[in-house]
Amino acid sequence: MQVHRKKLRLSSALLVLALGATACGGGGDEPAGGDAAPEGEAGGEFSLYVTDPENPLIPSNTTESEGAQVLEPLFTGLAVYDTETSELEMEGVAESIESDDSKTWTVKLRDWKFHDGTDVTADSFVNAWNFAANSNNAQGASYFFANIEGYDALQAEEGQQVPAGTTLSGLKKVDDKTFTVTLTQPFRQYPVTLGYTAFNPLPDAFFGADGQPGTADDKAAQDAFGKKPIGNGPYQVEADFTPGTGVRLTRFEDYSGEAKGMADAVDIKVYTDVNTAYTDVQGGNLDIAPDIPPETIETAPDEFGERFRDRNSSSFTYLGFPTYDDRFADKKVRQAFSMAIDRKAITDSIFNGTFDPAYSVISPVVQGHREDACEFCEYKPDEAKALLAETDFDTSKPVDLWFNAGAGHDEWVQAVGNQLRDNLGVQFKLQGGLQFAEYLPKADEKGFTGPFRLGWGMDYPSPQNYLEPLYSTSALPPNGSNTAFYSNPEFDELVKQGNAAESDEEAIEIYQQAEDLLLEDLPVAPMFFGKEQWVFSEKVDNVNMDAFGHVRVSEVTVNQ
Repeated sequence: MQVHRKKLRLSSALLVLALGATACGGGGDEPAGGDAAPEGEAGGEFSLYVTDPENPLIPSNTTESEGAQVLEPLFTGLAVYDTETSELEMEGVAESIESDDSKTWTVKLRDWKFHDGTDVTADSFVNAWNFAANSNNAQGASYFFANIEGYDALQAEEGQQVPAGTTLSGLKKVDDKTFTVTLTQPFRQYPVTLGYTAFNPLPDAFFGADGQPGTADDKAAQDAFGKKPIGNGPYQVEADFTPGTGVRLTRFEDYSGEAKGMADAVDIKVYTDVNTAYTDVQGGNLDIAPDIPPETIETAPDEFGERFRDRNSSSFTYLGFPTYDDRFADKKVRQAFSMAIDRKAITDSIFNGTFDPAYSVISPVVQGHREDACEFCEYKPDEAKALLAETDFDTSKPVDLWFNAGAGHDEWVQAVGNQLRDNLGVQFKLQGGLQFAEYLPKADEKGFTGPFRLGWGMDYPSPQNYLEPLYSTSALPPNGSNTAFYSNPEFDELVKQGNAAESDEEAIEIYQQAEDLLLEDLPVAPMFFGKEQWVFSEKVDNVNMDAFGHVRVSEVTVNQ
C-alpha cells in the first residue's frame, strides 16, 4: 500500500524518552551498539519490488513510500531506528545530539564518507537543510524545517519570485564536525525526528561543480543527482534510476557504519500492479514483494509458510475531503459522509480482518491513541442521512471517489461508494486511473473533485507526526502533506502548545485536544489502521521490515 511517508510499529518508550530527556548521545568515535549481524553468508544478489517514486530521488523531496524505500539503503541519517522496536539509536552520523533547553541543539558528527569518497561534514547537513527549507526549491519535506529559526525568511511571499533569505538563521556551522540548530520554540521530541529521510546529508556534488549552494550550475547537478543519488549508506547506485524499470544497487564497501550490506547487489524493480509482483514472487522471478494483493491475505500464509511475514503497522488510511470544493466546504457534509461508512464491514469482508477500523487519526501504535476519539466515525446511517439533509448538498449530482491505480484499492473504495449510495442516496463515479506518481501531484494541485484515498505512516514515532504534517496551515502543499487544504488557527495553536510541553503527559493531553478539534471539523474521514504483509522467495532470508514500512535492504541475505 503506497503511503505518503514511512511506517510501522514503535516502542512507546521512545516517545517517553524523547519528551522526558534533553539529550541523545553515544560515546566514542565509533557507532555504538548495533543490531546483531544477520545470520547467513554475505554475497549474492536479490530483487525487490516498488512502484515508480513520485519525484526524483532527493531526500528532502521524497515524502512517499516508494521513493523512501529506494533511498533507505542509500543514506544514513544522524540517528537510526531499531528494526524491531523503533527505538532511537545513536548509530548514525551523529555522535551526540544535545540541548540544555530543548530549543538550541548541538549536533556532533562521527567520521563518515559519501559514496564519492568525500567527507560527511557539518556543511553536508547545513547546506542540505537550507536547500530543503527554501521555497524556491519546492521540496515536499520543506515543512519539516519550519520549526528552525529563520524558516519564514526562506518562504517567498505571494507575488515574489524569490524569498528574502537563503539560509536558516537558526542553523550554524561550528566546525567541520559540529553544528547547532536553534528552534523557534522548545521541542523536546526533536532528536526523534532526525532519523527521517528529509534530514539526510547531501554531498558537495549535489550543488554543482564548485560544491557551493546558490550557483548557476545547481539545477543540472540536482537533476543528475535525482537520477543517481550520491548517498552515505550501505549501498550505492550503479546507474541512473529508470522510471518504469528501476535501479541496481551495489554494496558500498567503504561504508562508515556498522550495519554493512550483506548482499553484493540489489535490483530494485518497478511494477505498476501489485498482483503482477506477487505472481512473479510465486514464479521465482522476483525475490521480495513488500506489499501483497488484499485477496491473497488468506492464502499467502499457507502458500509461503515462513516466507510470509506480517507485523503491526503505523499506516493510516483515510478518505480525504477536498475542502476547497464548495460541495465539501460544510463540515456537516463531511460528517454525514463519514457516518454513512461501515468501516468494520469493509475490514471484515475485504481485508479479512488484517486492517482495523479507524476511529481516530492517531495510530494505535503511538502513545496517546484513543480507540473512540471520532464521534462521526461511528456507523450511523440514519443520522448521516438526516445530517446531510440539513445542508445544501445536491444528492442528484454524482460524487467522484478517487484512488490510485494498481495497488488493490478498487474493491474497498467501491464498497465505500455502495454505502454512500445506499445510505445517503448519493451516486458515485470511481476515479482510479492514475498511477501513484501521477496521483500525488494531483492532490497537491487541488485536482480532486471528490473524496480521495490517501495513506500515511509515521516519519518518527510521535502523535504530533499524525497531526501537524497532515493538517496544519504550515503543511499546506507544496511545503507539506495537508492535501485536504484544511486550515484552523486554533488547531495550529494547540499543536504548537503540545510541541512545547514540559512533560509526556502534558503533551499527550494537548495533542488529544487538537485531535478532538480536528475530528469535529473532519477534513478527512479516518478509515483503517493497517498491518504490513510481505512475501519473499526461497532465494533470500532475513527479510525484515521496519516500523516505517521499509524492507531493511542491508539485512537481507542470499541463500548460497
